[in-house]
Amino acid sequence: MRSNYPFATSEAMLERALRTIPLGTQTFSKSRTQYPVGAAPLYADSAQGSRLQDVDGNEFLDFISSLLAISLGYRDPDVDAAVTDQLEKGILFSLPHPLEIEVSERICEMVPCAEMVRFGKNGSDATAGAIRLARAYTRRNHVAVCGYHGWQDWYIGSTSRDLGVPEAVRELTHGFGYNDLSSLEDLFRAYPDELAAVILEPMNVAYPEDGFLEGIRELTENHGTLLVFDETITGFRFANGGAQQLFGVVPDLATFGKGLANGYPLAALTGRADIMRMLEDVFFSFTMGGETLSLAAAKAVLDKLQRDNVVDQLRSQGEKVIRGIQSLVERHGVGEIISVSGHPSWSFLNFSGAGEYSVWQVRTLFLQEVFARGILVLGSHNMSFTHSDDDVDMLLRTYDEVFPILRHAVEDGTLNAQLRCDVLQPLFKVR
Repeated sequence: MRSNYPFATSEAMLERALRTIPLGTQTFSKSRTQYPVGAAPLYADSAQGSRLQDVDGNEFLDFISSLLAISLGYRDPDVDAAVTDQLEKGILFSLPHPLEIEVSERICEMVPCAEMVRFGKNGSDATAGAIRLARAYTRRNHVAVCGYHGWQDWYIGSTSRDLGVPEAVRELTHGFGYNDLSSLEDLFRAYPDELAAVILEPMNVAYPEDGFLEGIRELTENHGTLLVFDETITGFRFANGGAQQLFGVVPDLATFGKGLANGYPLAALTGRADIMRMLEDVFFSFTMGGETLSLAAAKAVLDKLQRDNVVDQLRSQGEKVIRGIQSLVERHGVGEIISVSGHPSWSFLNFSGAGEYSVWQVRTLFLQEVFARGILVLGSHNMSFTHSDDDVDMLLRTYDEVFPILRHAVEDGTLNAQLRCDVLQPLFKVR
């Protein structure tokens, strides 16, 4: 390994990590499956605002925002102050803490469907709890899914990452297409009076077409099925009350996580009181569910959302990103391989294969080149409150340099020759 290589420490750390940690880290989406080894930072050292420094001392403008968990920016001063204050009082106690009440009350004030709240630590906790609760309430077993809903058996068994999930569990979960209401109608016909819940991300890559969410709401009501919105990402990002507030469709249950506590581990399951009260009997319980540092962080986040127009800032800065990319795509003639879509606060750079090259070859060269220019992005722009006009300009200047590199590499047949790393392989497709 070259001593002057910009990612030498990261790569040495990966070799060390692989001796004791399968995959080298805890999260697939932060692993070598997503970051091309040889052309990417692999381990972080510190972060502040919109900037992240890796273990080699390289600084990056971060548009990954810890997989959308950071909505206010790294080390937000209000969140840090709230956590520091609570740390002096204690973290976990032998009794419940008032912060559980205060944060649940704020969520109920902000989220249209929320009449009661229970906390977990990961989004997967909340989605699994929602499905268990829906099954108990409806006394049914089957579930219809659309989007990504976490690692537990009930969902992941419906994907290609189903190793270790019993077939009997896999057979209970059925996927349907986003903006394809007929595919959900087919499931209701195939499993009459058997669907406990329809769970979906209310929006991800594309906006809901007119009548899509409303149609799902009507279908679930007609069939006695609970509608669950997985707002792990869209909650407190698309609107203070989540995508359900933005689109005016209220589910029976909803789950939240990611930016709820600006990086502190906290998730929430919310919904109608008559359903949620069943959690007094349905087992959904965590030793760390009432951990107070995360709850203090969440209280500060929710207060700031209501006070400082955070959502408006995320949207307006994200709109600049989308408009800038659209202009660059047209200027450089890369419309066949690059497009942009999604909500401004969470927009997607979509890649396509071209000529002899696959989408993964194009994507790998893109990542190599943006990382080399100090931009940390994996294909979506996860806006935070600290992303400034200068940050947006830096992102677009980088794309102004990288887009023509991609075009020429495809046209000249030199893409593979330009790679300093292996081509990434798909993890699994959920959106």
